[in-house]
Amino acid sequence: MLTCVHERGRREIIMSKKAAVIKGDGVGPELVENMLRVAEAVGTNIEFIQCEAGAEWWQQHGGDSLIPEETWKILESTDAAFKGPTTTPGGAGSPKSVAVSIRQKFNLYANVRPVKSFPNTQIPLGDVDFVCVREGTEGFYFAKEIQLTDDVFISIRKITRSACRNVARYAFEEAARRDWKSVVAIHKSNILKQTDGTFIEEVRKTGENYPGIEMEEYHIDNIAQQLIKNPQLFNRKILLSTNLFMDILSEECSALVGSIGLIYSANIGDSYAMFEPAHGSAPKYAGQDKVNPVATVLAGAWLLDYLGEKENSKAIFEATESVIAEGKYLTYDLGGSARQSEMVDAIIKKLR
Repeated sequence: MLTCVHERGRREIIMSKKAAVIKGDGVGPELVENMLRVAEAVGTNIEFIQCEAGAEWWQQHGGDSLIPEETWKILESTDAAFKGPTTTPGGAGSPKSVAVSIRQKFNLYANVRPVKSFPNTQIPLGDVDFVCVREGTEGFYFAKEIQLTDDVFISIRKITRSACRNVARYAFEEAARRDWKSVVAIHKSNILKQTDGTFIEEVRKTGENYPGIEMEEYHIDNIAQQLIKNPQLFNRKILLSTNLFMDILSEECSALVGSIGLIYSANIGDSYAMFEPAHGSAPKYAGQDKVNPVATVLAGAWLLDYLGEKENSKAIFEATESVIAEGKYLTYDLGGSARQSEMVDAIIKKLR
């Protein structure tokens, strides 16, 4: 909470925004701690409320969810959330992931991953600049599987017109915000005639409301090879697809910028959002002060922007890009030898 004093002595109480923070598993806690260091250095007024979730918590407490009830209450009482990398246990009967649970609870239908080359990085196929938009609440992540016999198992893919409309609208709006002229809809409706057929039908309908933005269509297998053959074809475009397809494609796209440690992401709905790095929890690197902090730091900066601190967000992005461009403090995946904390120290020094 902030108190502002005006010229004539009138006091005005301004309630600060609140964000839930899940530190996560593996390398998550150290990454999130460094993100919070950067947010503090830039002078944020957001109140961060830390809470538990993830496989490590679940292994100690059990239950049918990776998220404790106390954390759900915190999430429901805050303006947004930040989630560090979390581990999702495998095997029949284990809980769904933390991210999927939160996306479905708050209807965060748009998972958004900007894919943009940074200066002074090892770019394998040239500069790229586009945004991957993924439907985040259904598809195969609906998580309904059925055993019919000892030999036959079925996974159900859920597609609804409402979810398709929501994510399509977000994609076209994002293109308009960036003054980009194209949305690329990715599907396989020639095989998945009803589910992908419904998806592409709703995207086409939505596109009719945006006459200044072209809609392109690619089959999933074709675009997978086009992204390697000619990735610049998609620069300044929004790539849009269903949940599993874009989950896989966005991982492929991360390789185009040299490291998934540079890919920050958001999960956005109509009244809530959750921000996170795109990469996993990498437990083998836990506690080694080694993993690239950029995705986590910039996901945190995006959260500040979402909660109204646009100048603070811009400052973090500029400081981070400057550190990468200088090349003195880069982690191993970017060709350097700096520790995670050293790279974050360099970002903070730029802010100050």
